Amino acid sequence: MNAQTQRLAVMAAVLVAIAIGFHVLTGSFLTAENLYNIAQQTAVVGIVASGMALIIVARQIDLAVGSLLGAVGVLMAWLQYTQGWSVGASLLAGLAFALVAGMFQGWLSAVIGIPSFVVTLGGLVSFRGAAFLIADGKTQPVTEPWLLALGGGLDGSLGERGSWLLGVALVAVLWGWQVTQRRAQLRAGGVPGDAKHELIKSGLAALAVFGSVAVFNAYKIEGMEQGQGLPLPLVIWVAVVLVLGFIAKHTRFGRYVYAIGGNPDAARLAGIPVRRVLIQLNLLLAALVALAAVVAMARLNAGTNSMGTGMELTVIAAAVIGGVSLAGGSGSVGGTVLGALIIQSIDSGLLLTDVSIGWRMVVLGQVLVAAVVFDRVVQK
Repeated sequence: MNAQTQRLAVMAAVLVAIAIGFHVLTGSFLTAENLYNIAQQTAVVGIVASGMALIIVARQIDLAVGSLLGAVGVLMAWLQYTQGWSVGASLLAGLAFALVAGMFQGWLSAVIGIPSFVVTLGGLVSFRGAAFLIADGKTQPVTEPWLLALGGGLDGSLGERGSWLLGVALVAVLWGWQVTQRRAQLRAGGVPGDAKHELIKSGLAALAVFGSVAVFNAYKIEGMEQGQGLPLPLVIWVAVVLVLGFIAKHTRFGRYVYAIGGNPDAARLAGIPVRRVLIQLNLLLAALVALAAVVAMARLNAGTNSMGTGMELTVIAAAVIGGVSLAGGSGSVGGTVLGALIIQSIDSGLLLTDVSIGWRMVVLGQVLVAAVVFDRVVQK
């Protein structure tokens, strides 16, 4: 078991301990309803954190993701409600706005050479201002049923049958990919991993998937005969993590990102187009922010200028807690899932124990500090 796997195992154990501890204190933390709500609430942060992981791996940072999410969400809602645009056109406009913002920030950082911290710090303030200017500070409601379903709620889930079908399909894909990788290693003359270890990993993956499906199917809204099943925000989040995880591990672009994070100068001398890769990374994160803005807007049934406030720190904390090193060059997209769930579980548990918002902010801030300290200890 390598260091990265060991760190993820520790984080998984921490998550389990947090859940059990809060359930002992409240008696309601591990209920199907609360776990369903945590999954929905974590999805927006998780989607952005998966992209932030690659940004940090490449020794960059983005402090503007929360403000950009707010600006994009308000823009899409404003175009629908005030300007009368169709839903599809407004979503494309929001995506275009995010991509232009990502291109601009990436160009300033990668080409002009301004540190990403400074560039995105300016973006944090500017995009929040843009969120106010777009709709004059007014909340913009959205009413399209299929769009609202993307945020979860009564109609925003797959239901029991759909959830089981997706769970079986996901496990089949994970197992099939593992077998394919093992055969590829054998054909290449490499030494595959220990078969017993891989079987344990496969079993744990299946247990996690089917266990999640069973829990979410057990959550029934009053008056409904069937369980809710997997919420759509969670499905979107899982899809994003799987796609980005594949890109990070099995594509040239992913190898370039890790090479740049390990040593940017050596990567440049090796012929890696560092500037282009960094701009592409910013565009990828911008697209994920636009997707997260759609989910957040659907959850709120509106676009507000306060969407995403303070989210940048939560996203960075989720990536660091999930094993991404602030020094760059190491970490995984999958680890952000654990990081995001740990943060949301702590917040939800403190809320259930009637801890005030002030103390919750204090605790979550110190969780970020603890994650950085843990990262430094691991590096040493």
